[in-house]
Amino acid sequence: MFNSLSDRLTATFKNLKGKGRLSEADIDGTAREIRRALLDADVAVPVVREFIAKVKARALGAEVSEALNPGQQVVKIVNEELVGILGGETRELRFAKQPPTIIMLAGLQGAGKTTLAGKLAHRLKSQGHTPMLVACDLQRPNAVNQLQVGGQKAGAPVFAPHPGVSSEAETPTGDPVKVARDGVAEAQSKLHDVVIIDTAGRLGVDQELMDQAANIKSAVGAHEVLFVIDAMIGQDAVATAQAFDEGVDFTGVVLSKLDGDARGGAALSVASVTGKPVMYASTGEGLKDFEVFHPDRMARRILDMGDVLSLIEQAEASWDQAEAAKMAQKFADQEDFTLDDFLNQMQQLKKMGSMKKLLGMMPGAQGMREQLEQFDESSIGRIEAMIQSMTQHERLAPKIINGSRRARIARGSGVHVSEVNQLLERFGQAQKMMKKMASGGGMPQMPGGGGGMPGMGGGMPGMPGAGSGDGGASRRKKGKGQQQKKKGKSGNPAKAAQQEREAEQRRSQSAQKRMDGSSFGAQGGDVDPSQLDLPKGFEKYLK
Repeated sequence: MFNSLSDRLTATFKNLKGKGRLSEADIDGTAREIRRALLDADVAVPVVREFIAKVKARALGAEVSEALNPGQQVVKIVNEELVGILGGETRELRFAKQPPTIIMLAGLQGAGKTTLAGKLAHRLKSQGHTPMLVACDLQRPNAVNQLQVGGQKAGAPVFAPHPGVSSEAETPTGDPVKVARDGVAEAQSKLHDVVIIDTAGRLGVDQELMDQAANIKSAVGAHEVLFVIDAMIGQDAVATAQAFDEGVDFTGVVLSKLDGDARGGAALSVASVTGKPVMYASTGEGLKDFEVFHPDRMARRILDMGDVLSLIEQAEASWDQAEAAKMAQKFADQEDFTLDDFLNQMQQLKKMGSMKKLLGMMPGAQGMREQLEQFDESSIGRIEAMIQSMTQHERLAPKIINGSRRARIARGSGVHVSEVNQLLERFGQAQKMMKKMASGGGMPQMPGGGGGMPGMGGGMPGMPGAGSGDGGASRRKKGKGQQQKKKGKSGNPAKAAQQEREAEQRRSQSAQKRMDGSSFGAQGGDVDPSQLDLPKGFEKYLK
């Protein structure tokens, strides 16, 4: 969502690196570039004006002039001001002292209210609540049916006494206010502690829409009114948010479609203009593509500083604790890292969701966006298939996997032999890294240069060029027995003739040896077996 904005801001801050002192012209130029970047991202003009004024005032003060690294201090100021316009602090739902807590969803048609109702129910259910959904959108075709499907997926019951309309030609006949009131009564009688009311929207703001939403709110006494807004609507976000704030006085904002490729100005405008916090963000179509909105973490993402805290939370929520404890014990006992362990790690990664999203939370992710865009999510599935096509002995001792075994594994998993080769190469790197870390040696240097995870540049599953390498050609070039550079001919005619005679004699001897050798290699008298790197006992085959 914020790719373009992140690129512009990162490029702007690069100009400040290495400067021991920033002049007023430097700060003016930086502020100008930030202003352009925000306006291009569709951030509301009043928000941009206020933001730039605050940044400039702080950047021209002693806070920057006395800093050891003025450039980094400016980045810190921009980060803090971004957190401010995004809401300042994280805010989640406030539950009623006397259940049920009534949550009403409001917004324009197409903003994603019905989908969000299912996601919110799923989240609340996972936290131990017993939510019930109430279908009050009786005018959009099949809205009631969509809510019922979402509720079924989330494992939450849906109160839908009226089927709504099935086409645009039908005239809505039900009373959404009565449905909402009856739904709350039903939830009380069946001891549900949360009620989520899905309301109707319009293609644009009108009085009928606002009256209906306000009537539902007053009829049920909603504790939370969440305004759901499409993060891709740009400058219209501000006017729409202000209209709903005046009409229903919402308590929080939910940004939908935050995984889109639009410029994302809505996220940076709504909280600042309305004074209401952004509480949640919807980042996809799945039930789990829903997260709490943290202003500080979002600001770090925009500035390409990464969001490691969200990454850790996601890992803790999905990672198998028993498996983690087992792996920790293997580290403590310095046991070998096997292909079974490798398979378990891949399966744990799959549980965490999209690898593109996970990698995008890493600091500096914007610098490798092209690689992330080309990331092949299906590669982890192929790795699973390849390992599951191996025998148990092969998983424990991968060194026994020869050419015929690799061909069998490739056939069994439906991949090319080269992919099996790449997997074994990546596993070898991971095994070395685990062994080094278990012995307390830290991150080892991997082939191809650079420490860290095996092959982030060419070994990370699914990355462009993963495991492709050069088949060991670079290592062979640097390997043992590398030939020395040939000497050129001497400028002395007599000496040059002598060198030519010696070279001819060497070529003749070499040809004779090749003629004397057997079909399967050189004879024992021509080669010293001790000079060859041969397996133990292999010398007898050269005699």
